[in-house]
Amino acid sequence: MIASADNVERMSREELQTIQLERLKKVVAWAEEKSKFYREKFAEANVCASDIDTLDDIAKLPFVTKSDIRHSDPLSRLTVPYSGIVRYHHSETLTGDYVHLYTKGDKDWDAELVKRTMIAAGVSSAAVVGLQGDLTDSRLMGVQSALEEIGAMAVPLGVGHKIWMKLLENVGMDTLISTPQLIMQLIIQLQASGKNIADYPVKRIICINLDNIQNPLQAHIEERTKTKVFNLYASQELSTAGMLYQCKEHLGQHVAEDAFLAEIVAFGSDAEVKEEHRMGELVITTLTAEAMPLIRYRTGQAVSKTLEPCACGRTFMRIATPFSYL
Repeated sequence: MIASADNVERMSREELQTIQLERLKKVVAWAEEKSKFYREKFAEANVCASDIDTLDDIAKLPFVTKSDIRHSDPLSRLTVPYSGIVRYHHSETLTGDYVHLYTKGDKDWDAELVKRTMIAAGVSSAAVVGLQGDLTDSRLMGVQSALEEIGAMAVPLGVGHKIWMKLLENVGMDTLISTPQLIMQLIIQLQASGKNIADYPVKRIICINLDNIQNPLQAHIEERTKTKVFNLYASQELSTAGMLYQCKEHLGQHVAEDAFLAEIVAFGSDAEVKEEHRMGELVITTLTAEAMPLIRYRTGQAVSKTLEPCACGRTFMRIATPFSYL
């Protein structure tokens, strides 16, 4: 069951950890029973689902790396039959093809999680939102679904600069959602036409970062657009833009902890970093994914954490990269 954001984002850590443990036990047992990939992984590590009694017991489970995923048959990680799949996502990357499948439950969770990110950035039912990018990407489909649930006007812009320019002129968009690279292409195209993006009514830019949590173009985009950038992290492996998000306080990024269990491990080691504000590698376990769960996935992203509640009132863990702050 998906709890309302108002309740879950502000619950106590004790309440949250109770939910996390229940969901962790369930997802590990589900993966062990239904997935050939995890069954073999667990057997190799001599561990099983019944070994998970506390959240700390997650350390008994083996890590999953990007290489593990790229070199495995996607169907070996699938936990449901094709009859239970409602969305198929395929993309070509520099390291090969990537496939992710969704159940209806996965799709609903994706929309709910992304809806939280939009609301945290100030998107409301009155917003007019330009969505830049290829909607064959399931992550962008999730963003559009979230916008529609909020009641905002979603304006798909595609990937061609001619339609970007036309719709920017004809539709009063106050929000743009895009990758940093596509936003920069728009800025450059406008400049080539003798126009300035800062002269349009856009007051909010939400960047979907596909490869890294940190947005390398953020400062430049903010300077050119004269607005604030909110960042989302949407790697292929996570297949959602709703795991990490920024609120208006911009004090790190909130982790959607009811759906993701976040660990930080020391660089070059398997040891957990327990201290706050100390850098390590972000490791993620999906707690609600049905079709293709991820268990102890090493993201390769350098972060630190704090458990101190945010000034916005949210109590979820916040993380920061070496170039941002808490």
